[in-house]
Amino acid sequence: MVVSNERVVATNRRAYHDYFIEETYEAGLVLSGSEVKSVRAAKVSLQDGYVRIENGEAWLVNVHIGTYASASHENQEPKRQRKLLLNRQELNYLARRIQERGLTLIPLRVYLKGNLIKIELGVGRGKKQYDKREAIAEREARRQMQRALRREPSSR
Repeated sequence: MVVSNERVVATNRRAYHDYFIEETYEAGLVLSGSEVKSVRAAKVSLQDGYVRIENGEAWLVNVHIGTYASASHENQEPKRQRKLLLNRQELNYLARRIQERGLTLIPLRVYLKGNLIKIELGVGRGKKQYDKREAIAEREARRQMQRALRREPSSR
């Protein structure tokens, strides 16, 4: 029996609707003390976030980490850029990948792994409108099949 010490704090459910996720990576997140407490309290929104690579460093952009009420003067700007911790080979590889047309780096989920705060990143290719409709139709067909199987008495 494998016991996981991960606790998911926030997920980006729209990412799977708007992108085809090709690969995923785990990265550390550089946060201030009050931001750590906000993340532990699940005050995180990955809604419009993305990752930008500049000068050999990865930056998490447009991710909202709410202010911690008890921190008073130590609170940071909720949507400030935050540095991501990746090893050099991963960073170089991801920089090359997102140079390709149509690929972007998206935050998928933020979770606690032991005492560390980690973020899962996905290399995604944007979906067109017809791809989204196709995915919805597939999901609906799968649901209808499941309903039909549940209603049908077993023939055993």
